[in-house]
Amino acid sequence: MEDAVVRAGRALRLVLLVVLALLFLIPFYLLVRNGLSSEQDITAPEWGFFPSELRWGNVRELFDDSSVPFARSLLNSAVIAVATTAGTLLLASLAGYGLARVPYRHANKVFYAVLGTLMVPAAVTFVPSFVLVSSLGWISTYRGLIVPTLFSGFACFVFRQYFLGFPTELEDAAQVDGLGYWRTYWLIVVPNARPVFAAVGTIVFIGAWNSFLWPLVIGQDRDAWTVQVALSSFTTSQVVRVHELFVAAAVSILPLLVVFLCFQRWIVAGVERSGID
Repeated sequence: MEDAVVRAGRALRLVLLVVLALLFLIPFYLLVRNGLSSEQDITAPEWGFFPSELRWGNVRELFDDSSVPFARSLLNSAVIAVATTAGTLLLASLAGYGLARVPYRHANKVFYAVLGTLMVPAAVTFVPSFVLVSSLGWISTYRGLIVPTLFSGFACFVFRQYFLGFPTELEDAAQVDGLGYWRTYWLIVVPNARPVFAAVGTIVFIGAWNSFLWPLVIGQDRDAWTVQVALSSFTTSQVVRVHELFVAAAVSILPLLVVFLCFQRWIVAGVERSGID
């Protein structure tokens, strides 16, 4: 009797997981289904699980569209996301390690100031940041799109919390070998902190890839558009190019899926160790 109850419980959990997985996959199914459909299939009054014809030419049409430089937008988003992720990881990890390990009597005050930045709405700093970027002549440049977004109080907080629990024995052994804080950070801490780097890096990468408002304001030239700005151009007050919008959205999420699949193991480990919710 008890074995039957256990098997029934496992079967119920399995069914529940399958249902949740299917619900999670519905948006991806809609992107692919509508992206490979014609306008008539998308707007038809009767819904079909598959379009009447798979239009693979929609992908070619997307990249051949002269009004939206989608390939250039993908390149811009890739450059911005990678540079933002690398810069944020470097600055935030250095700041977090310094706050966690370097003796400094005002370290707690600095840490509280960093936490205070998390409570400031982005809208408050948007106009001053734009004025500064404009005065430097960085409009429609990679510098204007990347540099103002490099510091993350959240990433600094996560790194500090992680480094507080980092084994001090490794650092003590490094100091016995004559290493200072800088070389200890690069040679000992960074190689052993890959999970938290992967977790924070993935979060930063996704945020940079999905950023819309700042690239919309700074990237005023078409050559400086990011993928999110390009997606918005398919919806205007005159017309909505539905099939191009869906296929563009499907293409734009592929890099995010690749990043997640490549770093999935380290992401899970980093979340467990750093306490990211």
